[in-house]
Amino acid sequence: MSSVVAPAVWRFEAIGTRWEIETSAPLPEPARSAVEHLIAEFDRDWSRFRPDSLVSSLARGAGMVPAPPDAADMLDVYVALSTATAGAVNPLVGASLESLGYDASYSFADRGPRPAPADWRERVAWTQDRLLVSEPAVVDVGAVGKGRLVDLVLDVVSQWTEDDVVVDASGDLAMRGRPQRIGLEHPYDDRLAIGVMEVADAALCASAANRRTWPSATRGRLHHVLDARTGLPVRTIAATWAVAADAMRADAIATALFFDGGADLASEWGVEWVRMTTDGRVESSPGSRAELFTAGARRDA
Repeated sequence: MSSVVAPAVWRFEAIGTRWEIETSAPLPEPARSAVEHLIAEFDRDWSRFRPDSLVSSLARGAGMVPAPPDAADMLDVYVALSTATAGAVNPLVGASLESLGYDASYSFADRGPRPAPADWRERVAWTQDRLLVSEPAVVDVGAVGKGRLVDLVLDVVSQWTEDDVVVDASGDLAMRGRPQRIGLEHPYDDRLAIGVMEVADAALCASAANRRTWPSATRGRLHHVLDARTGLPVRTIAATWAVAADAMRADAIATALFFDGGADLASEWGVEWVRMTTDGRVESSPGSRAELFTAGARRDA
């Protein structure tokens, strides 16, 4: 009689979210230390919630700084996102989030919408070695950053094991090895799933309007997915899911799908997706392999 060996799961909190790393055997201490160091360095570069980070220093004063290792790759993706969504996705949306109350102190004090600068590509310049912000600005890489970090963590863990690996940062996942069936959590009831997607040697990232929300006296509940052109949350899309070869692009498309143009960019990149509108309709990419449970689901034309 054969037996099934339960995987080892390492759970921890980092960058304000819950992580789970699943491997066939427990990771040795040097591997865990390498993961913790990687996450700490990424957070020190990109977190707008800590005063000693690189992006916080750029918010206090313009200038040229040595580029973090991931700057060029992430900002190049932002160019594609901004172009596809007609400016709705913008890495200078940080000040817009802060104005609505999603700031470093988590004040949740709504001071009104603040559109992000539409000319962000004239204000931010980068090479592989240098990052330049021409005037103080709050850089926020939330549309791609967690996915990028998930990819980096997977790369580190994979150096310590040749077996199956799953890296899960609260719903943004990257995996290597055997296929995994992932439930698509209903955005209005976390006890339910609207469907299942099978993922192997790829990444699945999700975004939802019910995550990171806070009340506003004048605008009801606010959430973190803003239209950079208006500085206000998107109200038409409830949740998105995207499967790509890497988590950074899956994360990017999960954000882009809140806007017109997102589905076109997903098609260009070969990314499979599902999204749910706030009126309960479920859409998916042409040829999607997702098993959807919701009545009325349709394939996007």
